Amino acid sequence: MVQHKPNHDDRSDNVEKLQDMVQNTLENIDKAEETMAFASGEEKAKIEQKNKRREQSIQGFREEIEDEAASRENGYQ
Repeated sequence: MVQHKPNHDDRSDNVEKLQDMVQNTLENIDKAEETMAFASGEEKAKIEQKNKRREQSIQGFREEIEDEAASRENGYQ
């Protein structure tokens, strides 16, 4: 039987990864808003709903960034 070792929990770059995720999501919101100019009523509604979910995700990412930054300052204890 093969024994698997758990991966090391490397959190050293989590803040940067989360910041990239925020930036990518903001770019997706911008692109979606540009697409709305050519969308029908139903498509616009779907895009608006998706952008609301994206904004909620961004809020969650930002909260996680704060947590990770605090953990980093405290030495991940």
